[in-house]
Amino acid sequence: MIPQITARTLAAAGTAAGLIAAPCFAPAALADPVAQGAAQISEIAYAGDDSTDFIELAAPAGTDLSGWQVGSVSRGGSVQAPAYTTTLPAGTAVGPSGALAVRVPVSNTVKEGSAADGAYGPSAFAIDATGALVDFEQVGGSTGGRGITASGGSQTPQALRGRQAQPTGAAAGPGASIARTAAAWAAGAPTPDAVADAPAPEPTATGTSAPAPAPAPATPVAPTAIADIQGTGETSPMAGQTVTARGVVTASYPTGGLSGYYIQTPGSGGDAHGANGPSDGIFVYSREAATIGRYVEVTGTVGEHYGQTQIAAAGAATPVAEAATAPKPVEGAFPEEPAQREALEGMLVQPGGDITVTDNYATNQYGEVGLANGGQTLRQATDAARPGSAEAKRLEADNARRSYLLDDGGTANFLSAAKDTPVPYLSADAPVRVGAKATFTRPVVVGYDHDAWRLQPLRYLGDAQAGDAQPAKFSDTREQAPKQVGGDASIASFNVLNYFPTTGDQRTGCTYYKDRAGTPLTVKDGCDVRGAANAQSFARQQNKIVAAINRIDTSVLSLEEIEDSSKLGKDRDWALAALVTALNDAAGSRKWDYVRSPAALPKNGTDAIRTAFIYQPAEVEPRGESTLLDADAFHNARAPLAQEFAPVAPAARTARGTGTEAAQGFVAIVNHMKSKGSGTGTGNDDAGDGQGKSNADRVAQAKAIVEFAAQRQQVAGTDRAFLLGDLNSYTEEDPMQVFYKAGYTDIGKEKTTEDTYLFGGRTGSLDHVLATRAMLSRVTGADVWNINSVESVGLEYSRYNTNARSLYAPGPFRSSDHDPLVVGFTAAPAPATTAPHPTSGPSDSASAPPSAPTPGPSTTGAPSPSGPTGAPTGAPTAPDPSTAAPSRPGPSASTAPAPEPTRGPGAPGDDGGGDDTGSGDGDGGRLPRTGAGLGALAAGLALVSAGALLLGAARRRR
Repeated sequence: MIPQITARTLAAAGTAAGLIAAPCFAPAALADPVAQGAAQISEIAYAGDDSTDFIELAAPAGTDLSGWQVGSVSRGGSVQAPAYTTTLPAGTAVGPSGALAVRVPVSNTVKEGSAADGAYGPSAFAIDATGALVDFEQVGGSTGGRGITASGGSQTPQALRGRQAQPTGAAAGPGASIARTAAAWAAGAPTPDAVADAPAPEPTATGTSAPAPAPAPATPVAPTAIADIQGTGETSPMAGQTVTARGVVTASYPTGGLSGYYIQTPGSGGDAHGANGPSDGIFVYSREAATIGRYVEVTGTVGEHYGQTQIAAAGAATPVAEAATAPKPVEGAFPEEPAQREALEGMLVQPGGDITVTDNYATNQYGEVGLANGGQTLRQATDAARPGSAEAKRLEADNARRSYLLDDGGTANFLSAAKDTPVPYLSADAPVRVGAKATFTRPVVVGYDHDAWRLQPLRYLGDAQAGDAQPAKFSDTREQAPKQVGGDASIASFNVLNYFPTTGDQRTGCTYYKDRAGTPLTVKDGCDVRGAANAQSFARQQNKIVAAINRIDTSVLSLEEIEDSSKLGKDRDWALAALVTALNDAAGSRKWDYVRSPAALPKNGTDAIRTAFIYQPAEVEPRGESTLLDADAFHNARAPLAQEFAPVAPAARTARGTGTEAAQGFVAIVNHMKSKGSGTGTGNDDAGDGQGKSNADRVAQAKAIVEFAAQRQQVAGTDRAFLLGDLNSYTEEDPMQVFYKAGYTDIGKEKTTEDTYLFGGRTGSLDHVLATRAMLSRVTGADVWNINSVESVGLEYSRYNTNARSLYAPGPFRSSDHDPLVVGFTAAPAPATTAPHPTSGPSDSASAPPSAPTPGPSTTGAPSPSGPTGAPTGAPTAPDPSTAAPSRPGPSASTAPAPEPTRGPGAPGDDGGGDDTGSGDGDGGRLPRTGAGLGALAAGLALVSAGALLLGAARRRR
C-alpha cells in the first residue's frame, strides 16, 4: 500500500518565493529579462566563408541598437575567438526594412552530438546595451527540443553563460542561410537587411506606400483546463493542438537550460488531488521568463518532450486580472506506480517518508542525485540472487519501481559548459553519500526527462540568485575508521585505483584528462602508464591512499591496481616500495613492509597493473617466497599472488592480542580477475543476465584459483587460507559459485550487510574475502569501510579543480572507487623455532625516496611456481541455484519507476568508463575510470527483468 498522501500549504512548508505563501495573488507584470520581442534574430548566414557570414536582427524601424553585442558560439557552446562577436557602435539603428544584418563570422559545422538534440550547429546571440540576453538561436537541432548550453569561458559574455539556445530546426546548404518565417525557420538564399515573408509595399498615386490596415481584433479563446491538456494517459490527448491555459507559476527556469516554467491550476493539489486522476500542472517551454507566484495565461502548442507533456509557448505569458488561490504541494511518499506519478507530473509535491540516496555518480557533472523510496539503496540483482532467477527479476523490478532523481532545475554540464558555476549539493566536508537519508525541506515540482522522473527545485540551483533553494538535506554517514572486527590479527583487500608513482609526464606520448584551467590531471591514453599526470596530481592521489591504508591498519593488506614497475624498465617492486615508504613516513615509524616478488615471473597475467601484499612486521611475518600463478586462464587478467603468513612471537606482538595456541600459519592469495566491460565468444558475450562480459573467463579463472590455493596450502602444510581481492563478480554470480562449491565461504556475505561497489545506481560487492572452513572458524568479525564507492567521484583526485566548487580534500574519502573489506581473526603466535623468515624488509630509512626503493629478493634458488593451465573452454557450468541463498537482506518489495538514466555521453574529460586491464583488452583502462570495465553491464541490467515487461510498465514511453 502507498502511504496516505496529505498536503500542506506552501506557507506552512516555508517554501521559497514568499509570494506563493499568500492564499491569493493580485495580477502583476511578469519579469521580462529578454525584452519580450522588441528585437529578435531573423536570419543566420553561416554556410559560406567568413566574408559572407552575417546575423540579422529584426526590429521596428528606427530601433536603436547602439552598444548591442551580436555574435556566435560553436557547437560546444563557446565563443571561438574575439572575432566571433562584435559590439555595435553608437548610432546604429534598424532601417526602414525592419532588419539589420551584422557581419560577423559564424562556424559552419553541423553534426550529430550529445550536447543538444538532433544534428545541430552553431548558435547566434544578441545582447542589448544593458547586458540582457535578447535572443539565442541555434542552427539545426529539434524544434522545441534541447539546444546547446553556452559555456562559462572567458570570451563568453556574462549574459550568455549557462543559457540554452533555442533550436531552429533548420540548416542551410553551401551559400544559403536560414531565416525566420511566419511558419518556421527555413533555408533559402541570403536576404540581408530584409525580413523574410515581408510583402512588398504597393505604391499609391503619390508613389508612397499605403498604410497597412489595422489587424482585426483576435477572437478570445476560452482557456483549456490543465487537467484536460494532461489527460490520464502517458501522453496528452491534445498533442499537436494549440491551446490557451491559465495557472499559477510554481517554478521558473530562465537560466540553466530548461528554458521555461511550470504552472498549476489555482487551488489544486493537497489532499484534494486524486492518486490516479489527471495532473493539474504542466511545463511551459518558453524563452520568456515568468515570476514564481504570478497567475498567468499562456498560449502555445501541446507536445511531448522526452516524455514530459508541455506547452511550447507562442510568446510571453500574460498576467490574468483576477485573484487566484495558491496551489498546494501534495505531501507524502512519492508514489511508485507509474500512473500515480503521471497524475503528479508538473505539480508541486513535498516528498516524505524514508528516502535513501542510491546514486551520486552524475551529481558532480549534472547536479542530479539518484533516490530510492525506503531505507535501502537499490541492489545489484546478481549480488543478492542467482542471475536469471525469479528473485533477480523481482529485485530488478523493485529497483525500477523505487527509483527517481532529485535534479538541480537545469541541464547544464558542470564539467564543461558550466564548469565555472559551483555544482550544487556537493562539498568536500558535507557530501551526498549513497546510503544517506534524504529529507525534503522544501516543495519540488515533478518533472520527467530522459527516461527518468525528476524532482525539480523551484529554480535552477546553479543560478547565483538561487540562494538557499536546495530542497533537501542529507544525513552524514561517514565513518572515520573501520569498525572493530575483533581477533588478534586482521586482513583486508583494497583496490588502489591505478597507483602509479611513474607519472605521465615521465613518459612520451601521453594524453591527459585536464582540469578547468587546462592543467593535466590523469593519463588518458597514448602511453604505457595510468594514473596521475604529474607529481602534483600524484601527491593528491597518494595522500588519500596513504590516509586510507593507515586507518585500515590491518596485519595483512592485499592490493590491486598498483603499478607493475617491471613494465617500465624498473624493479618490479619499485612502486610497491614507494608506497610503503610513504606509509611509514606518514605513520612515523617502520610500521609496514611489503612482500617481495618471486624470482620466477609468469608468462600469463602480466599487465600494467599487478597484485601485491603489504603487512605489519610487528604482527605477522611472511614464510618463504611468494608465488605467482602462471595459468592460461589469466591471459587477460592479473596473475594471483600467494604468500604464507604466520603470527610473530608473543614478545614482538603489539597490544592487538596474543593468543594461546601454538599454531600454523595461513595462506593468503590476492586476485584481480577479468573485468565485465569487454570480451567476446562463447560464454563471454553479454548474456543479458546481469553478469556482463567475459563471464566464462572469470569462471575459468576462479577454477584456476581454487586449484592454485589447494596447491599452496599443501606446500604450506595448512588448511587455513584466505582468497581475496577484486574478483569483478557480484556475490551470487557464476564465478563465485565455483568458490562456494570448493568449500570457501564469502565472509562479506556472511558477516556484513554492506557493499564495496556502486554501478548504475545499484550497490553490490565486487571485492571479496573468502575463507576455507578451517579459517572461517577463526574469523571474529568483518566490516566494509564505505569510504569510496558511496562518495561522489567529484571528490576524487582525478576530478581536482574540474568545477568552480573545490571538492578535493586530503584524507581517506574517495581515495579509490572500491571499498576495503576488513576481516578480523584469531591467529595463535608461532613458535620462535618454526619456519625460516623471508628476506629482510625495506631499508630502515623511512625517508627513502620513491626513486630508490628497497631492492627485491635474489633471483637464485627460487622455486618455479606451478599450477593449473589451460584456457577456458566455453560457457561455465550452471551451478545449482539452490546452493547460494542470499544472506544479506534485499530491498523490500514495493513499487517505483524506471531506473535512473544518464543524460548521454558528456564532453571530453567527463565520467567515461573503460576496462581495467591492459593485457588482452582493447581499451586499456585509462583514467578517469570509476566504474571501469562495467560499461557493458548496463544493457544486461535493463534486460534482466522478465523480458523487460515489468520494467516497461514502470518505465515511461520512449
